Amino acid sequence: MSLSLIVNSNHVASAADPVTPLVDVLREELHLTGAKPVCREGFCGACMVLVDGEPKLSCLMPTALVAGCEIRTIEGLATQGQLNPIQAALEASDAVQCGMCFPGMVVSLTHLLTTRPDATRDDIRAALTGNICRCTGYERIIEATLLALVAK
Repeated sequence: MSLSLIVNSNHVASAADPVTPLVDVLREELHLTGAKPVCREGFCGACMVLVDGEPKLSCLMPTALVAGCEIRTIEGLATQGQLNPIQAALEASDAVQCGMCFPGMVVSLTHLLTTRPDATRDDIRAALTGNICRCTGYERIIEATLLALVAK
């Protein structure tokens, strides 16, 4: 059985078992290693991807459930080699240290900037719920996101 997926605007087929977590298909079959299978229980946020524009935990998502959906990973957020506003702001602010949480944070914050261009500090905090960072804390990430909102 082959599953038809749309990943970062590319149509691909997966030979994975339909119950295989999406994060495993992304990493092992498609070699998109941005989404991190850290906890595999859905509480850390490192595996976050956008599915039809909504943030989803790919470690909990059976691949069969996203067949035919538009899946966007951190690798697909840049446009023509240009970082998206949140990626650029986080980099410019040196807001991330180890990088383990970075993909999930970027995906969650990209969704926020897309859906709430007038987001407040509290909105940013809410958007980061479920994205665990053990290195930097969150204040520099929040400040970088506020910069991205201004730059948009």
